[in-house]
Amino acid sequence: MKPILAIAAILVAGGLGYALWPNASQTSQSDDVSSLEGGALVDVLVPDTLSQNAQIGQLGYEAKCAACHGANAAGEDGVAPPLVHVIYEPSHHGDESFQRAAEMGVRGHHWPFGNMPPVEGVTRADVTMITAYIRELQRANGIN
Repeated sequence: MKPILAIAAILVAGGLGYALWPNASQTSQSDDVSSLEGGALVDVLVPDTLSQNAQIGQLGYEAKCAACHGANAAGEDGVAPPLVHVIYEPSHHGDESFQRAAEMGVRGHHWPFGNMPPVEGVTRADVTMITAYIRELQRANGIN
């Protein structure tokens, strides 16, 4: 019985240490991203035309996301990461990841920006349109 308790105590201590250690999970692949003009972290090519859903999403993005994630999802130096980045490609962060991030916030894990709080005042439908905008920006920049 004592070995089981010892193992359980080690697992609990390890989990707490991981959760509480500053930036423990931020073994970032993006530490080499440096600020461009205006504080943007990546250079984003904006497509000439957007679908209707992406146009609606652009309005939502500008109202609720751009203050942190920057114009055209290019990130903001010292504030928030770019969403037009391979880390957020659909096969790594699916559309539901954006839904959950907006609803519940996100614990920082890829970038050294800290945690993202929940976004107040957006619905699932809003996030669906915002995601359409982000996905079209990503495709225009070779992120599929």
